[in-house]
Amino acid sequence: MTLSAEAMERIERIEAKLALAEDALDTLNHELYRQSQLIERQQAQLQALAKELHRAAPEGVQFSAREEIPPHY
Repeated sequence: MTLSAEAMERIERIEAKLALAEDALDTLNHELYRQSQLIERQQAQLQALAKELHRAAPEGVQFSAREEIPPHY
C-alpha cells in the first residue's frame, strides 16, 4: 500500500504539529512544577514569619488581619 504525495505531506504536517504540541506540553509541565515548588517555599516562609511574629509579640496581644487593613479600604 502506497500513499500519495498529498497524503504523505498531510501526515508530515500532522507529525510536526504533534511534535510542537508535545514540546509545549513538556514546557508547561516543567513551569507548573517550578511554580508549585515556589509556592510551597513561600508558604513555608509565610508560616515561619507568622510563628516569629507571634513569638515576638508581647504577652496577650492578638493580631488580626482586619486591623492591618488601611482605614481607606
